[in-house]
Amino acid sequence: MLMNAPAPDTTRVLLVRHGQSEWNAIGRWQGQADSPLSDQGRLQAREAARAVGAVDAVWASDLQRAVETATIIAESIGVGPVVVDPDLRERDAGEFSGLTRAEIEERFPGYLAASRRPPGWEPDEDLLARALKALRRIAAEVPGGDVVAVTHGGLVYQLEQHLGSEFEKLANTEGRWVEVDAA
Repeated sequence: MLMNAPAPDTTRVLLVRHGQSEWNAIGRWQGQADSPLSDQGRLQAREAARAVGAVDAVWASDLQRAVETATIIAESIGVGPVVVDPDLRERDAGEFSGLTRAEIEERFPGYLAASRRPPGWEPDEDLLARALKALRRIAAEVPGGDVVAVTHGGLVYQLEQHLGSEFEKLANTEGRWVEVDAA
């Protein structure tokens, strides 16, 4: 398939979900809780680094599962240092944070099935505003470049919804490209 080259001032950002965390491995909702990578997550990050190719910079959320994933990728491909940006962090999951699906169902019956959110849940518009601010900052810092930004599923899903994309589950260390115009 032929594709037009992006404009010289367009930054391409590969949004990568962090490697598996210890809480991912046991099915706990994390939100902004700071669970570290599991051994499997570190392996996933090393495998992701082999697939990344050449990029100009690596950015990460400030949560340790993202920073560690980004550091492994950056060191493997010889790009760094990792730029840490708190605006790339996961959505605050409020009172779901730290709970398994079964525990959520016990404490908040019917919430998941009805797509209801608990007290403390970060609103979509707030998450989107943070995500867009981070992308604009990346484009300003790396105009016309290619950047890996290690972030979180919730943030990527919110951006995709904003861009009109259909929901598609994002596995650990999977990524999605977005183009950001420097403006």
